[in-house]
Amino acid sequence: MGQGEPPHQVVANDLRRRLAEGEWEAGAKLPSRAQMAQHYGVGPNVMQKAQERLIVEGLLEGRAGSGTYVAQARERRRMVRSRHRERRGGSPLRAGVRESGGTCTWDASSEARTPAPGDIARRLGIAPGDLTVRTAYKFLDDGRPAQLSVSWEPMAVTGGTPILLPEMGPLRGMGVVERMRSIGVDVVRWTEVPQPGRATQEQAALLGIKAGDLVLSIERTYYDSDGRAVETADIVVPDRYWEVAYEFTVDPPESG
Repeated sequence: MGQGEPPHQVVANDLRRRLAEGEWEAGAKLPSRAQMAQHYGVGPNVMQKAQERLIVEGLLEGRAGSGTYVAQARERRRMVRSRHRERRGGSPLRAGVRESGGTCTWDASSEARTPAPGDIARRLGIAPGDLTVRTAYKFLDDGRPAQLSVSWEPMAVTGGTPILLPEMGPLRGMGVVERMRSIGVDVVRWTEVPQPGRATQEQAALLGIKAGDLVLSIERTYYDSDGRAVETADIVVPDRYWEVAYEFTVDPPESG
């Protein structure tokens, strides 16, 4: 170790050595940050910087609310977004995980009677402050963070129905199209606006990546047969794990 190295670099170097020597198996959970800091005789901030460096290098994986784990080999897969995925139900992420032989699960938390922020109100075609149900999702690929999403549904559409809370009731997990159909609302189209971005500190913590890592942010909105927006969502896909591809079909030639 070089003389005068920053403390977090000294700790990172030793952690890297211990990982290389197989002290912890792939997928194993490391001792808590407090325990590790005590072992090295450093403060929690130094320990955090050391672990973040190894997360960037792909040696460790952070999981918000759970701890730090030894990273497992994880190939970058393709997520295909197309209308055919909607016809089959579920979501492009779930389809991509399933096709690779994995299991997709998710955590969700809904808040009813959430006033619509200005930008969300514009996307839903309602007035700022109108009541919505806001649901935050964290999707997991075989237990590992894979995607984030926050959705808003106008209570003017779902209020007083069994589908008010997306992840509760008889249609939990069925997706927007099937849930809306159950209350007589036919979703006929949706728009997606993708744009590259950088993970915020909060997103990075939830996805087990580093703040500033590349992500693809997708603004998605569903519309019914009257052109009314019935749901809008902000989806965050980590570039480290997923390549996003859009699939289109060519209409058949007109007869006659």
